Amino acid sequence: MTDDFERRREAARTRVNRRDDAKSAAGSDRQDFFEAVYDEAGGDAAGVPWADLAPKPELVDWLTDNPGNGRRAIDVACGLGDNAEAIAAAGYQTLAFDASRTAIEWAQKRFPGSPVAYRVADLFDPPGDWLAGFDLVHECYTVQSVAPAMQRDLIGAIAALVAPGGRLLVYTRLRPRDSVPDGPPWPLTLDEAGRFAEFGLHREHENRFEISRPGRTIPHLFATWRKP
Repeated sequence: MTDDFERRREAARTRVNRRDDAKSAAGSDRQDFFEAVYDEAGGDAAGVPWADLAPKPELVDWLTDNPGNGRRAIDVACGLGDNAEAIAAAGYQTLAFDASRTAIEWAQKRFPGSPVAYRVADLFDPPGDWLAGFDLVHECYTVQSVAPAMQRDLIGAIAALVAPGGRLLVYTRLRPRDSVPDGPPWPLTLDEAGRFAEFGLHREHENRFEISRPGRTIPHLFATWRKP
């Protein structure tokens, strides 16, 4: 990314967070909020603060060691599609969905002829055959995108997609255990990030690391879970 892209993205982050504060206070629907972000970006990815235009390096490294061999995968809240494309390139039969129709249409334009099946869908009301239907479930920044009161329900909805014997990959920001969340976004504590265990998943591995952004360093977690 160029310096100009980063400057535009930081400006968009401020604008989007201000809008999100207002909508959260009003109790507005989260799907409407995300649709507005993608729509108002007007095709400029810098207007979507969480869009890196590249798959996460931790995901790419994991996929190198865990090729798909035709197994079924789903990318939760896929945004502009970079992580989904990496999963498909690793040999997974990949479905990717987002609540934002604009995001899905944008991803399809970015990757014409892609093997990924892009869909508009609601995580809280998925098609019945999605439940326990995927050997690999990938979630990046999804749980932290909602306020803490909603996070456990979102974690449960994501866990419900994992097939028996399947794996879940979770990529999120972290905050200190005793800190008060002041989102958006609302990073997770390690305890909160471990709540997938409440839905029958067993944690296999976790990697904690930091990412530098202009004027700040952000703790992150990449964790692997398995359903027995």
